[in-house]
Amino acid sequence: MSLVGFGSLYQLADQLPRPLPVVAAGGADRTVLEALSLAQRRGWVAPVLTGSMTQMQSLAKDLDIDLSDFRLIDAEDPAAAAVAEVKAGRAKMLMKGQIATPSLMKALLNRDIGLRTDRCICQVVLMEIPRDSRRFLLTDTGITIQPTFDQKVDILKSMVDVAHALRDGSTDEPPRIGVMSATEKASEAMPDTLEAVELARLNSIGQLTGCLVQGPLSFDLAYASDAGEKKRIEGSVVGAADGMLFPNLLAANLTVKAIMYTADCRFGGVLCGAACPVVFMSRADSTETRLNSLALTLRMLTAKDDVTHKSDDNE
Repeated sequence: MSLVGFGSLYQLADQLPRPLPVVAAGGADRTVLEALSLAQRRGWVAPVLTGSMTQMQSLAKDLDIDLSDFRLIDAEDPAAAAVAEVKAGRAKMLMKGQIATPSLMKALLNRDIGLRTDRCICQVVLMEIPRDSRRFLLTDTGITIQPTFDQKVDILKSMVDVAHALRDGSTDEPPRIGVMSATEKASEAMPDTLEAVELARLNSIGQLTGCLVQGPLSFDLAYASDAGEKKRIEGSVVGAADGMLFPNLLAANLTVKAIMYTADCRFGGVLCGAACPVVFMSRADSTETRLNSLALTLRMLTAKDDVTHKSDDNE
């Protein structure tokens, strides 16, 4: 299965019939204002900002960004105010702005007023390596520190949902998911490898559907076909992983940031598992990365609507 890249995601966003309302939690941030201003001018979004009104207006003035088409909400708790906008139906999705991840998660997971569901919340990153014409997903790169086996099942399902939303239409093959580890051999000394074997088994007997799962796999085996030839390891995912499920946050976060900062690449992230998709990357990321993440999240939202419309047409 092939995934669309960011160029295609930008084109899809450019073709939206109308701008979609997005609320940024913590709008007093240069990259947030720049990305939302660019997206607003392209017709992608109708931006809403929460946070200190004075700080947002002052920063926008310094950046020469016109906020006349933005809606600003003065709030001491930007995350709670942003969640409330989604909850009330005034925004279709949420963007993490200049706030810490724990503050956002506290608002999202609030049992009374939050956006929690029965799904495990995770970050899925789309990575594009132009040199190798490779695009693949990585998870969980930002939220769950040490996922249980059941959480891994849930995180895998979220990644598969993202993969299907990014299908380029050139093939009907399901996404190929590699369950990552430091080795391709199962060992009791490395419990994550045993869980990788079990995930692959569940996939083989039809309990994990919509994808092909193989594991454990080291990064080289999931990414490069010649690694499989050299190690004499075969399988449908070897050298062709559309998605990589990591054993824990440490492994995933170190891997994705190593690629981000050392490779010629494009990337963006989305938070899955909440009642709406969340534009989610680091506060240290660039305006381009925020725009990439916004295009990715818009695709998640519109792909879900496409499935609903097709279902309605078939009734």
